[in-house]
Amino acid sequence: MFSNWLRAASAPLLLALTVMSSSHISATPEKTHQSYILYVGNYGKGVYAYRYHPGSTKLEPLNMVGEVVNPSFLATDPDYRYLYAASEVDGHQDGAIAAFAINRTTGALTALNSRSSEGLAPCHLVVDHTGKMLMAANYTSGSVPVYPLEHDGKLGAISGLMKASGTGPNAKRQEGPHAHQTVLSADNRFVYVPDLGLDEIRIYRLDPAHAKLTPAEPPFVKSEPGSGPRHIVLSHDGKFAYVIHELKPEVGVFSRDAATGKLTRVQTVSSVPEGFTGHSDPAEILLDKSGKFVYASNRTAGTIAVFAVNASDGTLKQVQVVDAPGKSPRGIEFDPTGHLLFVGDQRGNRFVIYTIDAKTGQLTATGDGYDMPSPVAFQFVPAK
Repeated sequence: MFSNWLRAASAPLLLALTVMSSSHISATPEKTHQSYILYVGNYGKGVYAYRYHPGSTKLEPLNMVGEVVNPSFLATDPDYRYLYAASEVDGHQDGAIAAFAINRTTGALTALNSRSSEGLAPCHLVVDHTGKMLMAANYTSGSVPVYPLEHDGKLGAISGLMKASGTGPNAKRQEGPHAHQTVLSADNRFVYVPDLGLDEIRIYRLDPAHAKLTPAEPPFVKSEPGSGPRHIVLSHDGKFAYVIHELKPEVGVFSRDAATGKLTRVQTVSSVPEGFTGHSDPAEILLDKSGKFVYASNRTAGTIAVFAVNASDGTLKQVQVVDAPGKSPRGIEFDPTGHLLFVGDQRGNRFVIYTIDAKTGQLTATGDGYDMPSPVAFQFVPAK
């Protein structure tokens, strides 16, 4: 969050296998293209872009390619024609969701339109697998706005605003609901919303044809009191979910019922080394393309934690905690090959790149980094 860290036959089968990098739930490895445009979300004046060739840590800067205030999270439609940005305006002014057309040759973004997020500090968004609707998370007000997407990529008028109420035991940080992410299931039937303020993962059913959300049954699952769930990633087979908590340095492991979307907590593991007593402020969580390793960023601790996944029961074992150069490693993302990890240093104003050992999952710093304002999110788009 900026305020905290200034923070039914073939069709369903095709949907289940769709690669959705923005929600970190890829069911199959993405086809590798010859080159990509890497868009970087940040706290600044607009979206930055780089030209990226798979396997190389040498990027070609394309500078700022689209103007929008504090584009703290980015997502695309399934066909990479349009880019959407959460404009996380701080303070008491409603944020916005901005839509752009992508030029996949030059990386340039053309503004299409923008809609109010109908709430404060939108910090995450996702497009459903059909490309018909977009959902966002308003952190400060805790609501989830829903929009239909027009045939030309523009955002339609808001079609729903899912609200919540309540508090958590941390009076300073949990005075109300704080929706922090919107993540889709691979079958496009459910969206999961970690709520830091309520210690809940809210669960909704999708209706893409009408751009609507309805509470699932059950409508949420509780995390540990005072833990502050922030981000979630689903296993590729949909049987498990991994939740990073912001207020406690922990990862929660949940089993998942694919029919109802229900989550059941089965394990809690630390995201910091044994004996660590300082502040950690975990931020992002990812599952690698093999489904064998989970990665979590710890901002204040300045580290990335690596966990091995037990294939039989989904539980985690910490195998590495590596120092991340800089001041605040926040957003992390795999490159399309799955061999590199990009780490955004929000307060250090640069992002760095690590190699990933395919057998052990462990990270090694490459020494390559790129200076830019407050990078916090990454979106790879195949270039033409």
